[in-house]
Amino acid sequence: MTLHLYDTYSRSLRPFKAIEEGKAGLYACGPTVYDYAHLGNLRTYLFVDGLRRALAFNGHEVRHVMNITDVGHLTSDADTGDDKLEARSVRSGKSAWELAAQFTRAFESDLALLNILPPTVWCRATDHIAEQIAFILDLEAKGFTYRTQDGLYFDTTRQADYGQLARLNRDGLQAGKRVELGDKRDICDFALWKFSGTPGQRQMEWDSPWGLGFPGWHIECSAMAEKHLGAYFDIHCGGEDHVAVHHSNEIAQTQARHGTRLANFWLHGAFLKTQDAKMSKSSGDFLRLQSLVEQGVDPLAYRYLCLGAHYRSSLNFSDEALRAAASGLSRLRTLVHGLGQAEGGADAEWLKKFAAPVNDDLNFPRALAVLWELLKSALPDGVKKATVLRMDDALGLDLANWQPAVVAVPEQVRQWMEQREVARKQRRWSDADGLRALVREAGYDIEDTQDGPVARRISLARPG
Repeated sequence: MTLHLYDTYSRSLRPFKAIEEGKAGLYACGPTVYDYAHLGNLRTYLFVDGLRRALAFNGHEVRHVMNITDVGHLTSDADTGDDKLEARSVRSGKSAWELAAQFTRAFESDLALLNILPPTVWCRATDHIAEQIAFILDLEAKGFTYRTQDGLYFDTTRQADYGQLARLNRDGLQAGKRVELGDKRDICDFALWKFSGTPGQRQMEWDSPWGLGFPGWHIECSAMAEKHLGAYFDIHCGGEDHVAVHHSNEIAQTQARHGTRLANFWLHGAFLKTQDAKMSKSSGDFLRLQSLVEQGVDPLAYRYLCLGAHYRSSLNFSDEALRAAASGLSRLRTLVHGLGQAEGGADAEWLKKFAAPVNDDLNFPRALAVLWELLKSALPDGVKKATVLRMDDALGLDLANWQPAVVAVPEQVRQWMEQREVARKQRRWSDADGLRALVREAGYDIEDTQDGPVARRISLARPG
C-alpha cells in the first residue's frame, strides 16, 4: 500500500516515493520565538507530527529538521517594520537572546505535552549565519541580487516561473499593489540581508560582505534545509499562510542557486479558526496550550480534536468541540485500558484497513473511525490491544501509557448516576439522558463498564 500526499506545488495527489529508498527527509518551518505558540500554530505542528508518524508507519526512517527563527522575521512581509524579536525585547525589557531562549523552551514544552515527537535536528537561524552569507554570495555571483539603501534584495524578475507554488499572478499583483516599494524594483522582490543602520542599534547583528546587518527571514530556511537535508529532499511543510510568500521565496532562492525547487513535495496545513477568524499572534488575543492545562484540560484532548479534521481543512475551535474531544478521548482510553495486556501481535487485516486512510493523504479522521470499529469487533482482547497500540504509533495518543485516575465524585453526582441506572433499567431513556446531562454539567462524564458506571472528570470551563 502506497502513501499518497497532496503536493501544493503540483496541486495534485501524488504517490510518495523517497529520493533515497527507505529514508525520508522532512523539513518543517518552526516557530518565530518572539512569543508563545498558540493553538493554531500547534495544529500545524500536530499535522507535521502526523506526517512524520505516517512516514514511519510505512517503514521510512525519517530525518526531521525544524528551524527556530530567532532573527530576521520582520513585522511585515513587505520587508518593512521591526524584527519581531527586537521589537518584543523593547516592550519586555528582556534581551532578544533571553526572549528567544524563553519562548523556545516553552515551545518544546508544548510539543512534549501534545506527544509530538521532537525533530531529529533543531536548527536556529542565529547558529547558521555563515551558511546564510555563503548562500547569498552564490546568489550574488549568479546575478540574482541588487543593493538598496536598507539591504540586499533578491531579484524575482530573473525567474519567469517565480511564485509557481502559489500560482501568483505577477501582472495582477503589479496592477493592484498597495505595498510601498521603497527602493525595491518589484513588489515580489524580497530581502536577503538587511542593514543595521546605526552600529549598536540592534542586539542581533553580524558583519558581512555587504556591511553590518542581519539575514532576511526566507534565506534561513533555504540555507538550513540545504545544510541538514541537501539541496533537494523529500518533503517541506508548514502552514498554508507560508505558501504565497515564505515558501515561494525559499523555492526561488534554491532554484537560483541549485536549479531545484528544494523539496519534491510541499505540504501545507489549514488554519485553526475561532469565531470564524484565523487564530493569530498579531491580534494579541490567542489561546495557548497552557491556558487549557490551567483549566484542567488534558492537552491530548486537543490532539484528539485535531485528529477529527483533515489537515487541509480549516478547523473551528470552540470549548464545546474541545469538551466533546475530551469525552471521546476519555472513552477511548478507558476501553483500551480495559482490554488488558497486548497478546499475539497486531492483526494484519485491521492494520491494512487502518493504513488505507492514513495513506490517503493523512486522512486521520477516517483512520480514527477504523480504530473505533476495531474496538467493537469480535477480535480477542489481547490481539485487539496489540492492534490498537500499533495504530496509535500513527495517531500519537499515547494510549499505552494511560492509567485511570482515582476520582473523588461529589455526593450529588453519585446520586444522579444512581438515579440514571434506575432509569436505564426501567427503559426511561429520556430521563437517563437528562441525568447524564446533569452529570456532565457538573464536570463529569459517565463511562458504562461491565462493573457498572464510572465517573470521569472532564473540564467544562471555557478556555482562556
